[in-house]
Amino acid sequence: MSIVIALVVFSVIILFHEFGHFLLAKMHGIVVTEFSLGMGPRLLSTVKGDTRYSLKLLPFGGSCMMLGEDDAEDKEGSFNSKGVWARISVIAAGPIFNFILAFVLAVIIISVVGYDPATTYGVEDGSPAAEAGLQDEDLITEFQGEHVDIGRDVNTYLSLYGVEAGDEVSMTYERDGVENSITFTPASVERYLLGFTYNQNAESVEITEVSKNQPLDQAGVKAGDVIVAIDGNTVTDAASLQAYLEAHPLENREVEVTYLRDGLDYKVNVTPKMTSTANLGFYCNYGRVKTDALGVLKYSAVELKYWIKTTVKSLGLLITGKFGIKDMSGPVGVVDYIGETYEASRSEGVLMTWMNMFNMIILLSANLGVMNLLPIPALDGGRLVFLVIEAIRGKAINREAEGMVHFVGLMLLMVLMVFVMYNDISKLF
Repeated sequence: MSIVIALVVFSVIILFHEFGHFLLAKMHGIVVTEFSLGMGPRLLSTVKGDTRYSLKLLPFGGSCMMLGEDDAEDKEGSFNSKGVWARISVIAAGPIFNFILAFVLAVIIISVVGYDPATTYGVEDGSPAAEAGLQDEDLITEFQGEHVDIGRDVNTYLSLYGVEAGDEVSMTYERDGVENSITFTPASVERYLLGFTYNQNAESVEITEVSKNQPLDQAGVKAGDVIVAIDGNTVTDAASLQAYLEAHPLENREVEVTYLRDGLDYKVNVTPKMTSTANLGFYCNYGRVKTDALGVLKYSAVELKYWIKTTVKSLGLLITGKFGIKDMSGPVGVVDYIGETYEASRSEGVLMTWMNMFNMIILLSANLGVMNLLPIPALDGGRLVFLVIEAIRGKAINREAEGMVHFVGLMLLMVLMVFVMYNDISKLF
């Protein structure tokens, strides 16, 4: 069932993207020769008007094929017979529709469960943060020079960039309508760690992030897994885990970690690693609060902004080498992740399952929108580059040369997809 749900989610995102191209093409009188879901040989198809509607064998990808799109043909009804701005709107419509889909689903989620304000909690007495003036329930508005809208902005910054021992932390917070800016150097703490983070306020010890090259990462544990026992001692929630670790601090000795994934128990034996970490002295909120109608619209836009920004930052880290290609996930990895999220959500009830699936669509739809705007041949962004150049210089670049560039780009993307798919499959076993 989880695989079916994952394929439905994936299909909705792709169809909405291609429907953007389709709708704008029809509006401008461009003949759409085929509108399809999937890749490879056709399983089902029907022709209506000038368009063939197809369902294809491989449930990854889709297409909106337009007359004359990849050649020099400019007869009536072809893609190239239309003005450059009309063509730009058709190509840009796919990513824009992904952003629209993400926004609409964000409205639903925030209407139901609210948003996560960037408020502080657990500020430690005597910590550098407390001595600088930070208190519980302060609203963070800026962290390390970056604007903060929601709690996940702070937590994502820490996940992507981290704060090392000895680093200076700068932040701005609001209290009683007054903004205050502080800087402090977090305390440096050396301790044995397993290398994971979890929501301190959650009712279970669900892992939110596994640190790269740390013990749990090397043992194959993933974000979304739920720790249920350490050395045979049951932990039911964050409080019981904290109590256990206070009574039994991790040392340079092997421990057995039992975790739950897809309803099944797994056990791994790992040795904690001595790590020097920066203790910020406070936590940033993960929990959600309701808001009014205007707040729903505001924070739905913030939600879309958050996922676009996170995708762009992740790409930047990939380009600079902090993330490797092996950290990327393709269709197989995405389907597996959606399936895991669905299985983990079922115990929370139908409503939360729907909310988690909608959240997954938001993440993937925003991600697809950003990726398709990259100036890479064969992607929408690559096509837009040629169209913008045409708009500036007043005439098109040689169509055949452009077509060859896109063809080479497509071949390179296919090679990358095969590599990523192999990587995804290898992670499953």
